[in-house]
Amino acid sequence: MCGIAGVLGGEETTAEPMIRALTHRGPNGIRTESAAGAALAHARLSIIDLEGGWQPLHAAGGTVCGNGEIYNFVELAAEHGLSDVLTTGSDFEPLLHLYAREGEAAFRRLRGMYALCLIGPDGRAFLARDPFGIKPLYIMEHRAGLAFASEPRAFFAAGMMQKVLDDEAARELLELNYVLGERSIYQGLRRLAPGEVVEVRDGRIVSGHRQSFLPRKAGEVSAKLTEGALRTQGAKSSAPSTTSWSPSPAGAGEELGLLDQLDAVLEDSVRVHQRSEVPYGLFLSGGIDSAAIATLMSRLNERPVTAFTCGFDAPGAKDERAQAERVARALDLDWRETSFGEEDFWRILPQVAWALDDPTADYATLPTHKLAEAAKGTLTVVLTGEGGDELFGGYGRYRRALRPGWLGGRPAEPRGASPQVLRAWREAARAPPNFSRLQAAQWADIVTWLPNDLLLKLDRCLMAHGLEGRTPFLDPAVSAFAWPLADRFKVRGGYGKWLLRKWLERTCPAAEPWAKKQGFTVPVEAWIAPRAADLARNLGRVDAVRRLVPDAAQQMQAGEGRWPLLFFAVWALIHLEGAQPDDALAALLG
Repeated sequence: MCGIAGVLGGEETTAEPMIRALTHRGPNGIRTESAAGAALAHARLSIIDLEGGWQPLHAAGGTVCGNGEIYNFVELAAEHGLSDVLTTGSDFEPLLHLYAREGEAAFRRLRGMYALCLIGPDGRAFLARDPFGIKPLYIMEHRAGLAFASEPRAFFAAGMMQKVLDDEAARELLELNYVLGERSIYQGLRRLAPGEVVEVRDGRIVSGHRQSFLPRKAGEVSAKLTEGALRTQGAKSSAPSTTSWSPSPAGAGEELGLLDQLDAVLEDSVRVHQRSEVPYGLFLSGGIDSAAIATLMSRLNERPVTAFTCGFDAPGAKDERAQAERVARALDLDWRETSFGEEDFWRILPQVAWALDDPTADYATLPTHKLAEAAKGTLTVVLTGEGGDELFGGYGRYRRALRPGWLGGRPAEPRGASPQVLRAWREAARAPPNFSRLQAAQWADIVTWLPNDLLLKLDRCLMAHGLEGRTPFLDPAVSAFAWPLADRFKVRGGYGKWLLRKWLERTCPAAEPWAKKQGFTVPVEAWIAPRAADLARNLGRVDAVRRLVPDAAQQMQAGEGRWPLLFFAVWALIHLEGAQPDDALAALLG
């Protein structure tokens, strides 16, 4: 939910110009506060405690301004005896009471997706982001102090900085489809890293640490399951007798036990991710990740769950609607389909480029934006399957990384990147030395591609329509179960996500978990090709393209990387040269 902005330390100022640029993230209204040492602003998308959950929120002598959801707020209140002191039903209020009692340790208790600013009763100010980086947060040093916001556009709207392209970051975008690490694509602006918690004093960062998505030690689950997990239908025989648990050592005779534990932990994650006072549903593809989420939502809801699927109207395009419909019928979902064709491509492209002020050139942004457009007005909260491949070992590149070279094996690294960009990627993706080859490949995706492409795409495309995207696989309890699994429970016999497939085989056979995956591609090249000559003539008019890709016209004519070039050109015209979205595309098409 929401967008946040503010300035910590330095001279007294206001964050109102910043938050006005983020009203698309919070269509229900904005609140601002200014005081000595802090200016805070919040644009709200109301999800929990619709009347009392407005922020900035004050309790226990502290203040919090946050974006996202703290899913275990009910459990935190019960476990720490907070019920009598809470004054709202907000999911963020328990954090303030916990901080008043135990300081920074309170951040480690959170189970959710969040980017937040907390000012404690001791006067200490913190910025924090969830360990997977599901929710974004950007920071910059400013004469008024340390400024922060949910999107870069807030800083530019307030006149705090100029839009100056970081050329090295732009090259990463063109070669990887995303920008690595904490650096943003703009000079002087950085992302708070996933899991980063920093203390700010007098407008400067004075200390910080990172909270990992990994269990604190092998076999330890750092997040507790809710009481509902103990009553899981499929895990009655093996459910633990307390609300904390740890996976058993992975042995061949323990497959059934692992399946029961997987059922318990996934159901519990979906249960808390459904906590909402507004309508929720899911995006359903033809893959097994969203089918798993749909299976559990169907189990946990008495009424049919609303599910949206996008298919492609183009010759030869891979279309997953038929498979999604089979799953929807088997689970009695309220299934709604939408199509994406060439007209949608040219209409939505400039809208996506506008929404992605911090860009990813992933063409999956296009159908995600169309799905959000279709769901708006019906849903406010959408559950999705992001994270399933990364945690359970689903990608084909993981299987290739495990094969010897003489059988076609190769490292799970980006292909076609320049030596400079590849070196930067390897540095960002370097895994701890005790990981298996499979875990090293999973780690690389989780710390690079996942936060800076997949989750960025989900956040921007849904928030552009006032929707909140939730990712049950990217939950501390799920990752604590999945990460320690032996490699053979992730990859076996040519299949990735082996254990997840086995679970889906018994819970939703209609998902056909052992069928060959159709794959997900958007036929962008087929739609661009007929207009490539026009685009080639006009790409040189874009300053950033002319400087970074001097042979852009030849590449466009030859069909080499047309989509990243087109996206970057439209993006640069909008965000660097100030063009309106439709005008930017029209200028390129002549």
